[in-house]
Formats: sequence, C-alpha cells, structure tokens
Amino acid sequence: MDFNLKSDQELIHLYVAGNEGGLVELIRRYQSKIYTSIYLLVKDEYLAEDIFQDTFIKVINTLKAGKYNEEGKFLPWVSRIAHNLVIDHFRREKRTPLVSGGDDFDIFEVLGEYDESTEDRMVREQTHKDLKSLIHLLPSEQKEVLIMRHFGDMSFKEIADVTEVSINTALGRMRYALNNLRKMMQTKELSLKN
Repeated sequence: MDFNLKSDQELIHLYVAGNEGGLVELIRRYQSKIYTSIYLLVKDEYLAEDIFQDTFIKVINTLKAGKYNEEGKFLPWVSRIAHNLVIDHFRREKRTPLVSGGDDFDIFEVLGEYDESTEDRMVREQTHKDLKSLIHLLPSEQKEVLIMRHFGDMSFKEIADVTEVSINTALGRMRYALNNLRKMMQTKELSLKN
C-alpha cells in the first residue's frame, strides 16, 4: 500500500481501522512543520521534542476515541494542539515565549545568500542582532504571528486556525508587527545619529 498517495483523511481512516502505517505517514508528512513551529516558540530542542511527542499522544488519543471531526483540516488541528501545549507550558512557567538570539534564528535567510565584503557582513550581523532584540519587544500576539509566518512557514489561514482568530486578525497582527519593527528601527537609527 502506497501511503504517500493517500489523503490525510484516508490515512486517518486507515489508522482508526487499525493500520499503524496511516499514523506513521501523517507524522512523516507533517513532523518538520509542526516541530519547527514548536521549536521557534520555545527555543529549546529537548522541550520542543517533548511538546511534539505530547502533541501526537493527544492526536492518537483523540483518534482512538473516535473524537476527531476536523474533516480535511488535519494540519491546522494538530498545529492548534501543539500551540495550546506551548501556551500551557508557558503558563506553568509563568513567562512568555522569547525569541532568542541563537544563530539558527535569522529573518534575513529568507532573502537568500549573496557575496559580501567583510564590512557588509559586519553590518548585516549587527542588523541581525538589532532585529532580534527588537522582535523581543513586540507584543506576544504580534511576535507569535511573525514567528509562525516567517520561521514556521505557515500560511495566514493556518496561523488563523492555530491561534483561533480570523484571517483578517492574523493579517492585522502581522501588519502591526512589521510596522512596529519598522518604527523601532527608525527610532534606533535616529538615536544612533544624534
């Protein structure tokens, strides 16, 4: 049986009917996207792995109990479970997710690599550091959408489903996040010139 040709819904039906291969293929299909979105929020490899496993334990329990009814929306449903587990973790920790300045976090990677002089590289690295520190200052809802969109590679529809808001709200939060970053960068430039 060729699992990778099956739809999410068919794989779910196979798994519920007792074929473990259905779940294995679903995890294979989405593990990178789900793990990445968790990791970018918690910034800790081991914690991300724990939450990823907890997410799929919840998925398995829900499927086995016959309580899954999100026809054709498997990824947003799993992403929402993962997102809620991340929120639960931070509630327990009594702190908000922080985007750390680790080397693996780089908004400029989406712009592609290019040849650069040592001076250009130093300017770029400083800009990266500045940007990372400014992202810390965004309100959590804006920071979350920015992370999911740019680093989790999620569509606004997926972000809206995961955060349980309308697409317009998700788009609005992204717009505010980018506007706020732009303003903060301009303010920083002005203070450096004076």
